[in-house]
Amino acid sequence: MSEPTLSPAAAAEALAEIHSRRDQAVAATLVPDWYWPAVGGLVAAFTAAVESGRPWLVAVGSIAYASGLAAVVARVALRHRAQVRNTLLGVRGAAAIAGYTLCLVALGLITGFAADSAGLDWPATIGAATTAGAMTATGQLLMRYLRGVMTARPIGGR
Repeated sequence: MSEPTLSPAAAAEALAEIHSRRDQAVAATLVPDWYWPAVGGLVAAFTAAVESGRPWLVAVGSIAYASGLAAVVARVALRHRAQVRNTLLGVRGAAAIAGYTLCLVALGLITGFAADSAGLDWPATIGAATTAGAMTATGQLLMRYLRGVMTARPIGGR
């Protein structure tokens, strides 16, 4: 019994379909545009509540932050049926996420300490708001980079 032969055109078409489905899965796993300003706004509002020093506002701000963040994460998690596998993200993708996070933390700390040194009121809130603005402005750039990393990886290979 002989194996059925597959024409080069049929093989190319099947490979194109595999790439198309992978690209759809990658696009479905990326964080939506609204995520970045939502999380940034929650962080800035929570920081302002804590920095106010008013116990009732700290309590309300903490509850609002926790419930708001839970709602944002739940909405993103429920929206995505597919999950990114670590092998698809790779070391480059993980390093990009870690570097992005460290840059945001450094930006917030530097801005907050600079505001405090300048004698401005609410320095931590200024730092958090700066970080929120940076997240809003650059979150989709990170997503675009991660999409490129994931779709550039060979299918079925390491």
